[in-house]
Amino acid sequence: MNRLGAHPILDIPQVKKIPFTFNGKPVEALEGEVISSALQAQGITVFGHHHKDGAPLGLFCSNGQCSQCLVIADGVPVKGCMTLVNPGMEVLSCEGKPVLPEFFDNLDMHPIKTIGTECLVIGGGPAGLAAAAQLGKAGVNTLVVDDKHRLGGKLTLQTHVFFGSREACYAGTRGIDIANMLKNEVEQYESVETWVDSPAIGVFQDGRVGILKQGEYVLVKPETVLVAAGAREKTLPIPGCDLPGVFGAGAFQTLVNRDLVKPAEKIFICGGGNVGLITAYHAIQADIEVAGIVEAQKVCGGYKVHLDKLLRLGVPVYTSHTVLRTGGGEHVESVTIGSLGEDVKAVPGTEKTFEADALLIAVGLSPVNELYLSCKEYGFQVYAAGDAEEISEASAAMFSGRLKGRAIVEYLKGTMPGTDDAELLEILKSKPGAVKPVRVKELPGNVYPVLRCAQEIPCNPCVDVCKKGSITIQNDTLTGIPEFTGEECSGCGQCVLICPGLAIVLVDERYDPGGKRVLITLPFELDEGMVKKGDTVITTGGEGETIGTGIVHDIATRGKREKRQLLVLDVPFEHRLLAAGFRIHEAESGSRKDVVIDEENTIICRCERITKKEILRLIRWGYRDMNQIKAALRTGMGSCGGKTCEELILGLFRLEGVPLREITGFKKRPPFMEVPLKLFAGIK
Repeated sequence: MNRLGAHPILDIPQVKKIPFTFNGKPVEALEGEVISSALQAQGITVFGHHHKDGAPLGLFCSNGQCSQCLVIADGVPVKGCMTLVNPGMEVLSCEGKPVLPEFFDNLDMHPIKTIGTECLVIGGGPAGLAAAAQLGKAGVNTLVVDDKHRLGGKLTLQTHVFFGSREACYAGTRGIDIANMLKNEVEQYESVETWVDSPAIGVFQDGRVGILKQGEYVLVKPETVLVAAGAREKTLPIPGCDLPGVFGAGAFQTLVNRDLVKPAEKIFICGGGNVGLITAYHAIQADIEVAGIVEAQKVCGGYKVHLDKLLRLGVPVYTSHTVLRTGGGEHVESVTIGSLGEDVKAVPGTEKTFEADALLIAVGLSPVNELYLSCKEYGFQVYAAGDAEEISEASAAMFSGRLKGRAIVEYLKGTMPGTDDAELLEILKSKPGAVKPVRVKELPGNVYPVLRCAQEIPCNPCVDVCKKGSITIQNDTLTGIPEFTGEECSGCGQCVLICPGLAIVLVDERYDPGGKRVLITLPFELDEGMVKKGDTVITTGGEGETIGTGIVHDIATRGKREKRQLLVLDVPFEHRLLAAGFRIHEAESGSRKDVVIDEENTIICRCERITKKEILRLIRWGYRDMNQIKAALRTGMGSCGGKTCEELILGLFRLEGVPLREITGFKKRPPFMEVPLKLFAGIK
């Protein structure tokens, strides 16, 4: 069983087991679990084989945006990542094309009902829930619909502590807890109704929106619409990108942090933005080895504090590198990386291959905005918030939703509750700023913090939590760098416990009257069994450099906050300002044996198995309309409706030097996801 038995942050609940079958063999799921996660937990990673070339198919996005997890459940083709397991369910892999059911006479059809509401909120994630809270507070009749089985969106996957402002967006609190806080706030308002397992599937010219409400098709006629549908993950067109074991980073977080499934033993991550860096840390918390992170740019684009905490643990980060291919038969078995030159092309002879059973793709996000664009086209009073409007951090998404909720209240009621904090929203959306030298203020013979937050990012929990008021922010702005500027420190460790970036260490010079040893207190939120009292560990500096050794003096649970503990190390006095963490493993060098990089046959359209070579041929023949390519090759005609391949095809146009202004994109029409035809006729 590939299930987590323990986790430093998440509780492992006792959940009822549900029997079902996969290809006739008995397996089991946990109550409330989707098919794909249940199969992964059973060690089943290949869900079927493509009818065109027999290629293995497995989980990729776990977000309903692709079709790689397609299975037959009780005779109906479904996406495994969106379908709950029912007791006794018969699940079959898709081997070839699904067989359509026979036509039935005397069908019992029912009229499709239409429901009115003042505001329809599409998406129950951070932006949608924050908006719904504002609407509920103002008494606006609101309907929130979400395609998942519980509210919270990506917050339900985030076990880390959030940045930003404590007052504005719950900074210093874990995403999983923020999800519950927002959900509970929304549910207290009688004017707000929430539908889960209810995706919006189409927008129509008559002012109605089609919703698939838990298997029943209904129409909603809203006065206003807020689209807060989040984002979908971009992918990487490399040989082997379609193998089972290649996951979007969000899919990996879904398996590990939501469903408590361990889908791999050793992973490689492509992408050094916040998503890739955070996911690497989540993997380590789940006792999964991170063989390395590759980033195409010269520096990682994510917050430096996220990068540094991985470097301190010993995770290798390869900048100016990319993934060249994955190897394996029915599943990922290896990952090959290579160095990039100044022209951002792979440098021959720099290839290195690592053993790994998973590759996580974290190369960016795209807004799920097709519903918003359709609403605009058909004249709806429509708003967008969160990632559906602009890709940014979840803290910004919450604040964006709050502001859009107020704007809708103003439109409907003529008044706007609260104040317009658009300036704060821009701060929360801002990219990481300049990195500055760390300045340390010592209190000789006493206790004091060392703050290694050296980059301008929006964050202030350490300032708010300091009982002595001794931590201040440069320039008194949310994005300023925090410093210990006071003359006194109580040694309470609350700043260590709350810092989202794990960037604060408490130095205690009072430990050894002889002045040869000191105690340093580090934040610790990994498996408690990783170290124990009395162990000797290799200490590392702020950016992962080796400092020396330290002895585990204590693992303190006193004052335990948000499931983060305090690890106390006994280190030499001269290391007191240098040691910032400890290493858990050494980097592997990888093998340099020759590998074949077959770029031409890289799969671009996963649903229809269309290769890079086939699409490039049409582009070179002069095709500029993606709908013509669709007609010729079937790109975009699969179950995902072009959601996965569209950006990759645009990338091929750019590769050929074709200006994007010359390209006509896919024509998007409802429904925006697969729907059994019987539901449009009201057949139960």
